[in-house]
Formats: sequence, structure tokens, C-alpha cells
Amino acid sequence: MPILSIMILLPVVAALVLLTLPGDADERAGRARVAALATTLVELLAGLWLWAEFDPSTAAFQFAEALPLFGPYLTWSLGIDGIALMLIELSVFLMPLCILASWESVKTRVPEYMAAFLLMESLMIGTFAARDIFLFYLFFEGGLIPMFLIIGIWGGARRIYASYKFFLYTLLGSVLMLVAMLWMVGFAGSTDIGVLARTDFPKEAQFWLFLAFFASFAVKMPMWPVHTWLPDAHVEAPTAGSVILAGVLLKLGGYGFIRFSLPMFPDASAQLIWLVFGLSMVAVVYTSLVALVQHDMKKLIAYSSVAHMAFVTGGLFALNTQGLEGAMLMMLSHGLVSGALFLCVGVIYDRLHTREIGRYGGLADTMPKYALVLLFFTMASVGLPATSGFVAEFLVLLGLYQTSTWATFVLTTGIILGAAYMLWLYARVAYGKAAGEDTRAMPDLSLREVAILAPIVAATLWMGIYPKSFMAPMQPAIAEVVARLEGRELATVPTDMTLSPARPALIAPAHAAEAH
Repeated sequence: MPILSIMILLPVVAALVLLTLPGDADERAGRARVAALATTLVELLAGLWLWAEFDPSTAAFQFAEALPLFGPYLTWSLGIDGIALMLIELSVFLMPLCILASWESVKTRVPEYMAAFLLMESLMIGTFAARDIFLFYLFFEGGLIPMFLIIGIWGGARRIYASYKFFLYTLLGSVLMLVAMLWMVGFAGSTDIGVLARTDFPKEAQFWLFLAFFASFAVKMPMWPVHTWLPDAHVEAPTAGSVILAGVLLKLGGYGFIRFSLPMFPDASAQLIWLVFGLSMVAVVYTSLVALVQHDMKKLIAYSSVAHMAFVTGGLFALNTQGLEGAMLMMLSHGLVSGALFLCVGVIYDRLHTREIGRYGGLADTMPKYALVLLFFTMASVGLPATSGFVAEFLVLLGLYQTSTWATFVLTTGIILGAAYMLWLYARVAYGKAAGEDTRAMPDLSLREVAILAPIVAATLWMGIYPKSFMAPMQPAIAEVVARLEGRELATVPTDMTLSPARPALIAPAHAAEAH
């Protein structure tokens, strides 16, 4: 059964149906909500079936499909390994919650709004499932279009500015990536990602290819200093748009690094870790300090996302198993926790129609259930043990410590600063003095809002208490990436402290004696 093709095409078909629904505006809106929710739930069930049938003992691509479209340059070639599987699970898990979150807040052009989200789901799954490099590029860039529309049509007051900034920033870097892809396919004679990942490109070419891909993935992550589109996009996007932007779209850059940059350009990755570590260290400290002075809740969480994504890039370029596993878990954890924090902002925004932190206060008294849920996700964002963030941060720092102790030290300060701005936010909102009568009159979580947030609470605890269930499918694929990196000479990281022995190269223990 071509399960991956079905998962990609079903939301597209459903989106087309939504756009042609009969009836007046209210009838179309009601039908569109129900149809979108039903489609996303079917996608979730298909995703769970994928997970159940997935063989976690191999790094090979599974559920493979191939259909020549415009061969040899573009093939409908699909397949997933454990890394792609987990990111698909994240996508299909968050999408029904986004539809539910938009149930009452979106009142204009509802069928078109729901169709945009379904198209987004299709493109996200396609990005993770594509095995043809040009098919990946089409899905990767195609995801810009529905998000551009979601921000530009249903966003806030400065939505046009934010949507154009988002689109232009993320498109610009990808043009360089496309040029690099054309050269790679010409050199390797194949568009298959698996073949390209095993191809040894010349070291001189790797440097330029790495930078071309880096230009695209760094913006998508987003890394400092090309992160400035993210706060604007988050502030203007509707709640569900922010959830999917933080939950899945920011992960496309991390997925690109682990799928392309590390296995295809291992020498360049080892030589340019100083660049990635430098940008990651600046990002963690700078964006955390910026988050501390924000007055807008969404902007604060957006800057915290940049800091958390710096943990991902730090873990990925530690170039070892613990770092890569930690980075993948951080992506999954951040997708859940950051998405949930944006949902929590959406809950009180729907009641008071402002995101100003100073307009809230005393919600622990007036909205105790909400205050409890917000506290849980605040602690998960900080990395409290037994939540998903703790496992991810611990593994990232463990892997990073083996490569650069200075980078580990600076990223650890990010955890302390993260606790500062998240607890400051919580203290103001939950325990501060109520700003007015309208704040005191706000009702607590409704049944629909509990139904949205409870699954994320459960998933966050599950990942924190039993992370092996999420790590096991990814481990063979991560081991294969690490194998490609072994033996590459690391660039000298001038900021290394002397707490641990310097490691000039990544050499497998079995070959250490032979190498010396």
C-alpha cells in the first residue's frame, strides 16, 4: 500500500473539496471545520500505523515508493528512515490540534483557511518523505506558500509586512541551495538522496556546497543573525499558524542539516564547526537577553525558539551520537512545548484580545486550570527533569562537551537565562496584580481547550519519562550519519578550555590504534 503517497495526497484532495463546498458562508464554514478535522485525524491514524509498522533495527529507507515523473531529473521517490518518521509523527500530531485551536477564533474565509492548513500538512509530510533531491526541494519550498497566505490573510495588523519578510528571507537562501543541488546531481549522476549521501564529493567542492545549503537551512532554523523574520511572523500569525511554524517549519532546517549537510559534506561540516558553534553561542545568549525585555508574549516565545534552535545546531555539529540524538529530541520536544506555549497565549488572547504581558496578572486565582497548564509548559521549556526538554538538553550538552567545552559552557548559560525569562513571564501572568476587571472576569479553560492541551501534556511527559520510544527508531539512521563523519579532521576550535582532552579528529575506537 503506497501509504506515504496517500498521506501526501489526501490533504490536497480534501483542501480542493473544501474550496468547492456548497451553501452559504456559515454552512460552508461549519462543514470546512468538520472536514478539516476529520482529514487531519485520518492522517494521525495513518502516522500511528507507520510508527507501528516501522522496523527500528535498520537505517534503510522503509515504505519505499518510486514513480518516474520527469526522469531522470525528477522522480516521485518516497521513503522514510527513523529521523523522517519522528518528524512526520510530530506533524500529524500537531495538525488536528491546530484545527481545533482555530475552531472559534477564525471566522472569515474559513474553508480557505482550513484548505491552507491541509496543503501545509501535505507539503510537510512530503518534505520528510522525499527521497529524490529535487522532489525534496519542491516540497521544502512549497511549504512557504500556505504559511505566506495564513500570515498574510488571517494575521494581525502588520501581517503584509511580516508575510513578505518571511517569504523573501526564506526564499533567498534556497536559490543558492538549488544551484548546489544541480552541481551535485551532475557530479553523482543520481538524484536519489541515499546515493548522494554515500557520494564522496571533492573536499574543495564540499566547502562551497556546504555554504550553499547552509544559506537555506540557517534561515529556516532560524540561526542568528538571519532570525529576524521569526518574531515578526509569530506576532502577526494566527495562533494555529504560530503553532505549526514553531512546531514543524523551524525543524525543516535541522532536518536539512542532518539529511544533507552532515552526511553529504562531512569534511566541510568538520572544518566549519567553528562557524556553527560561534553563531549558536551568540544566538543562545543574545536572543535570551532580548527575550528578557519583551512585553509581547508571542515575541518572548519566538525569541526563546531561536535560543532552543541554537541548542539543535550545537548538538548536530558536535558530530557525535549523543549530540545528534539530543538535537533530534530537542526538535521534537521544542515542537511540542513551543507549540503548546503559543496555544496557551492563544487561549488568553481569545478572551482579552491583547498579548501585552502587562495586561494580565493574577490568573492563578481566576483561571487555576490554565495557570497549572501554563506552569507545566513553562517548566518543560526550561528543561525540568521528567519533561522532554530535560532529556534533549542533557544529551546535547553531553555530546557537545566532547567536542568543545567552551561551547558547552556558553550554551549552559542559555538554560539559566531561559529559566529567567520563562519564570519572569509566568510570575507576571499568573501571580502579578490583576490589571483590571476584564482580567478578573476571564473564564477558565473550556472543554475544547482542555482537549487541545491535554494530549501535548501527555506527549511531553512520555518523552521525558520514556525517551527510548522516540529515540529507538532514529538511532540506526543517526549511527549511519555518525559513521560518515568518523575520521574527519576537526577544525581547531580556538575557544576550547582544558577541562577535557582536545579531540583533533573523530576516530572510531576500532580504528584508533591503526590511525596512530
